[in-house]
Amino acid sequence: MLSKTIIEKYAKLAVRSGVNVQPSQTMVINAPVNTRDMVEACVKEGYIAGAKEVIVNFYDEKINRMHYEYQGVDTLTSIPEYLVEQKVAPLRNGACVLHIISEIPEVMAGIDSNKLQEVGIARQKAFRESSEITMASKVQWSIVGYPNRDWARKVFPNDTDEVAIKKLGDAICNSVQVLEDNDPVAFWQEHDEALRKYVNILNNYNFKSLHFTNGEGTDLVVELVNDHIWAGGDEATPEGVMFNANMPTEEVFTMPYKYGLNGKVVSTKPLSYNGSLISKFELTFKDGKVVTYKAEDNQDVLQSLIEFDEGSCYTGEIALVPYHSPISMSNILFYNTLYDENASCHIALGRAYPMNVKNGTTMSQEELDNIGSNNSMTHVDFMFGSKDMEIVGTTQTGETVQVFANGDFVI
Repeated sequence: MLSKTIIEKYAKLAVRSGVNVQPSQTMVINAPVNTRDMVEACVKEGYIAGAKEVIVNFYDEKINRMHYEYQGVDTLTSIPEYLVEQKVAPLRNGACVLHIISEIPEVMAGIDSNKLQEVGIARQKAFRESSEITMASKVQWSIVGYPNRDWARKVFPNDTDEVAIKKLGDAICNSVQVLEDNDPVAFWQEHDEALRKYVNILNNYNFKSLHFTNGEGTDLVVELVNDHIWAGGDEATPEGVMFNANMPTEEVFTMPYKYGLNGKVVSTKPLSYNGSLISKFELTFKDGKVVTYKAEDNQDVLQSLIEFDEGSCYTGEIALVPYHSPISMSNILFYNTLYDENASCHIALGRAYPMNVKNGTTMSQEELDNIGSNNSMTHVDFMFGSKDMEIVGTTQTGETVQVFANGDFVI
């Protein structure tokens, strides 16, 4: 696993630059049991940073699978109120939340997709308030990763367990610049500034739409909502506290107009969804809605995503990531969206981020609906970028501007 020195540096980054815990603020940590060393370091760093309280919620993905195998749907979909309160009460009181993930790829493989969908809908309904608080950036939140044997063996199948775990740990740390001889917190300050450069350029253009094409078969026009806002790097709470929601991050992203996507998009990386991997797939959009789709593997799982609710067949995010981003250049397929989305342009099916439109975080849901912001109980990114990706933007006055050429920014 990771050395004590690296874990301590990683924890400092997660606490100081990720959630940026404030003096006398409560910090919540959600993490799988195998990440105990990282959790312990984050708890200590949280208190050093001035947190008044650190709440730790552990879980186990393999035990969770057993619940799905042996419990009935009625039991799985009956979410006790105390679990809802346990999750949402700290957020209502202004707590920040650190999610430490440690993927077990395909942990739910073989579980009936209809069962997964029913339970997923029930859980999203039950925990909707907590999701809305974080998606509106009302509190600081951040996601970081940590290696484990199952994940490492999936990413590096030809290596021994020991070698694979070391390689995955190195790849995770390299992706967030946690190295033996550097200051990752200082690096992230510079990195956020670099992303803001593109955010400012794109906001100044105020594009009406973006046209994506590549040799994989993608030919898609994405109309953007009026008064859209590009974002990338660190974000701010209403009180002005800065935080990095995803670590790593290489994306700049904004809100598509719900009814404004037309054409075909072809995925370029597998999508891990509900514990299953959906291999190369394509979606066709008409007036914003997915009208046809197909996948090489697990098409039933893709179908369950698209049919999750009324908004899951529409989109909530379009994100630009250069092909020559550090994660892309590592040539590592992580089988995890946190990492793979930062190697590729991507689209999210489902709910839009209110922060991506002017005054969005203060709008009611009805107001967001009226401007063409998609509403859903889910938000799932999938990757479609490539080294030959071309993106042409059309401004409000009809001028065309080359945004990407050969997979990278040219603006």
